[in-house]
Formats: sequence, C-alpha cells, structure tokens
Amino acid sequence: MKSKQAYVIFVTVIAAIGGLLFGFDTAIVAGATRYLKDQFALTSLQEGWAVSVVLIGCMFGAGLAGSISDRIGRKRFMLVSAVLFFVSALGCAFPQNIFQFVIFRFVGGLGIGSASILAPLYIAEVSPARVRGALVSVNQMAIVTGILLAYFVNWAFAGVGPSNWRWMYGMGALPSVVFFLLLLQVPESPRWLVKKGREAEALDVLSRVNTAEIAAAEVRSIKETLLLEKGSLAELFRPGFRRAILIAVVLAILQQITGINAILYYAPRIFERAGYERVSAIGQSTIVGLVNMLFTIVAILLVDRVGRKPLLLIAAAGMGVSQLLLGAAFKIENIAGSAILLLILLYIAFFAMAMGPIVWVVLSEIFPTRMRGSAMAIATVALWIADFAVTLSFPVIADRLNETTAFWSYALMCAVDFFFMLFLLPETKGKTLEEIEKCWLKKA
Repeated sequence: MKSKQAYVIFVTVIAAIGGLLFGFDTAIVAGATRYLKDQFALTSLQEGWAVSVVLIGCMFGAGLAGSISDRIGRKRFMLVSAVLFFVSALGCAFPQNIFQFVIFRFVGGLGIGSASILAPLYIAEVSPARVRGALVSVNQMAIVTGILLAYFVNWAFAGVGPSNWRWMYGMGALPSVVFFLLLLQVPESPRWLVKKGREAEALDVLSRVNTAEIAAAEVRSIKETLLLEKGSLAELFRPGFRRAILIAVVLAILQQITGINAILYYAPRIFERAGYERVSAIGQSTIVGLVNMLFTIVAILLVDRVGRKPLLLIAAAGMGVSQLLLGAAFKIENIAGSAILLLILLYIAFFAMAMGPIVWVVLSEIFPTRMRGSAMAIATVALWIADFAVTLSFPVIADRLNETTAFWSYALMCAVDFFFMLFLLPETKGKTLEEIEKCWLKKA
C-alpha cells in the first residue's frame, strides 16, 4: 500500500509543477515591473496593463484548456502548457519594446490559464477520495512555492542593474523544461480514459493508487455515472448542476476580488508606499511568500479532516478583518512600515490556509465527469476576469484615491464571500467525485 501512496504522490508532484510555474510566472512581476516601468517610462495605467495583460492570456488559456482537454486528454494539454511557459520566459527576457513584452506576457498567460485548470483537475481525477483534498491542495502548495521562488529571484537580481528584470523573467525557462520532461512519465487521467472507452488503461492507472478491488469498483462507478450524463455543456444549466456552476463561478470571482493579487503582484509597491527602500521592499515580499507557503501546509493538513466549508469561513472572516485594519493603517500618518507588514502577513496567512488552496479543491471536484474540464474552464475564466479587474485597477485606485479605499473595498467583498459560503456552499469532504455528482442529480 505504501508503494501505491508513493505513486500517487509522485504523479501529484509532477502535475503540481504546473502550479509552480503558474505561481512563478504570476509573481515575478512583483519585483520586475518597477524596473520595467523605469526602463520604458510607463504611466500607472500602462504599469497596470503590463502586469494585467497576462491575465487576458489566462482567460483564453483557461477557456481553451477545459474543452480541448476533454477531447485530447489532460496530460497532452499539460505538455502544451509547459511549452507556452518556456516561450514566454525567453520572450519576456529579450523584448526590445513594451509591445513585444506584452505579447510574450500574453503567451505566458495562456500557459498559466491552462495550468490553473489542468493541474488540480488531473490530480482530482487520479486521487483516492480519502486524500483528494490534501493532494489537490499540493497544487496550491506548488503555486505558493513558485510565488516564493519568484520573490527570491527578484531579490537576488534586484541590485544587478537596469536590465535585472530580464534575468528575473528568463529564470522561468528552466522549470518549464523540467515540467515537460517529467510529464512524459505520468499516465493519462483514468476518468478521461473511461470516458473515451479505454477502460483497461483506466483500471491500470487506478490499480496503481488503490487496491484492485477498489479500482474495479471505481471504474464501474465512473461508467454508471457517465451513463446518467448527456455529455453536453447545456447539462450544466439544468436543475442540480445549475447550482454547482453558480457556486463555482461566484466562489472563483470572490477568491479574487477579496484582494489577494493586489497584494501578491504589488507587494513591493505597497511596501515602498509604507516607507521601505525599493530593494528592501522586494526583500519584505519574500516574507509574504514564505508565510503564504507555510500556511498552505495548514490547509493540506486540515482540508480532509476539518472539511472545506469550515476552513473557508474562517479564512473569509480573518481576511476581512485584516483588510479593515490594513486600510485603517494607511490612514494613520507615520505608521511604522513593520505594522503594514504584519497586517499583510495576517491577511496572507488566512488566505493561504483556505481561500487559496480549497477554492481550487472545490472547483476540481463538483462538476460531472463528461464536462468537468469545460465546466471548470467557465469558473476559471470568471476567476481570471476578476483577477484582471483587480490587478488593472489597484495602481489606479492607489494613485488617484488611496490604498485605504482599495483595502476597505476588499474587506467588504470578504463579508460577501463569508455569507455566500455560509448559506450556499455544500461540504464535499470524503466523497468520491461520482458521489458528489449524484448529489447534484438528486437535487435536479
């Protein structure tokens, strides 16, 4: 049994490298953009566009990855995302003007959008039900590790010179190559294989992560559930599944408009406004990344014990209080920069213990098998649209109004998130993907 556990962890870790690239590619802008702004003399709106254009790519990447992976398989499209990451890393390292930079950041967004769907989706479809929450959360652990790695790269190259941002972006090429090569060692999703009539291959994969009896029973359960589905995307909008897509889309949007990426993308900028020198501000960002990673471990340890919903409610409440205090801190003149850092770390800790990892767990497990990729794409595209809005608007709000307005707006969204989850979010802890699907069918 230990060998089976080792195998599912091995497969999970490889798929989660897509999450690491996702985190690295989104967070590298935190340190690089201020230098990029100086070199190309960007306005605050242009700065916001340079940072947020990647999210337009994410929307397209997520939209394409879901439906295409439903046709050609999860593994094949993850290989495509690895190539996109590589092309973007090199392209962003050598642009001659801001237009070229924007093009390659868009390409990177295609990779991020693809990985944001496919990594948690693949892990959920391979994992045993008893540990699915923890294993899907490993992907979030990889994301925050990528964010932390990006912060360290930013810090390491901060004093290199005016072209340091080129090195920062270029460093993403190496893990892209590693991801591509390791993906060649993992199997296709067993649920996708059953859907395509390749039951013997699916049984072989499931037998590597469970006993032969459980694997055979799971194949039968997948087949039975597939027979209940019509397979069209319109099925998501019938009673029962309609509630699932509503919950997923709203939860995805609220994860973003509670302000996480305003902090992760603009952490050095925020610390500069709080009184830190630029290089020191980038250094403080590494602490943010470290706390993000450490508290993601809390989610991995608790998600299959405590459940999804209780942890999400605690996180929303804690994030809201943190944002209220952070907004108040920016209204106080001459407040110590260490106080700003402490409040940001508090917010990050609450986000990382649930809102970051567990939202992805929920998105990966609540949809029916035949259209799981396409359905998750709808929710993830909504997530990236919300992320784009927050990322583009934050520097404009901060410059034309103030940071307090931004943080208090995010606090209000945390309150909306809390009550939405309290009344509408079901608990899925310990259920197989097929059991969750049948719960929706019973409500139809």
